[in-house]
Amino acid sequence: MKKILVWDIPTRLFHWLFALSFTVAFITAEFDGWIAMHVFTGLLMFFLIVWRMVWGIAGSRYARFSSFLFSPVTAITYLRDTLQGKAERHIGHNPAGSWAIYLLLLLGLGISITGLALILIGEQFEDIHEVLSYGALGVVVVHILGVIGASALHRENLPQAMVTGYKTGEYTQAIPSSRPVAAMLMLVLMVLFSAVYWKGWDPQTQSVTLPFLGQPLALGEQGENGASEQSSEHEDD
Repeated sequence: MKKILVWDIPTRLFHWLFALSFTVAFITAEFDGWIAMHVFTGLLMFFLIVWRMVWGIAGSRYARFSSFLFSPVTAITYLRDTLQGKAERHIGHNPAGSWAIYLLLLLGLGISITGLALILIGEQFEDIHEVLSYGALGVVVVHILGVIGASALHRENLPQAMVTGYKTGEYTQAIPSSRPVAAMLMLVLMVLFSAVYWKGWDPQTQSVTLPFLGQPLALGEQGENGASEQSSEHEDD
């Protein structure tokens, strides 16, 4: 068994940036003064999910969805075997981890969409938004416990592998490249989105203007009042 490259850079970037954006969005939701950061990290999370869905088709061997298509029964069996200390080791995503990915992608999409709906349409989406957020938090907790259990069972550091990209295995199981060009493209797109968002942020009206939306997002009471006043002024004109 040799040290082999398993996780490409875009997959690793997605993993940690998604974790960071979800954590920041979840925490800042509790503080009114951080609404701009909350919305930013929520939109960033949406961007990351879209990227991951594309990368799940165009990515390297273990990043592709086709490499971890496990049934729910297989995932449950894997969890049971892990608890019994006899689960099979997987070079890529294991069955339980694969379903954590599926659930987090779906929940993340739901969180992002209901978050935008909450801003653009109204508070009727608030309860759904919160339920999805706490549901994602629950999946994250189970996922972390699963990673700890699998790391102990197979005597390998799975979080470290998601940082370095390397695990132990046979040369035939390795991916040929870490895909640095795709990683650079991913980072460039993220930087551009961040620049556009913060350039469009108006702290006085508590609103942000984005080119792909037809209207400014009023993120707070002050922003809503400002938007209403601007609308009234336009109507008077």
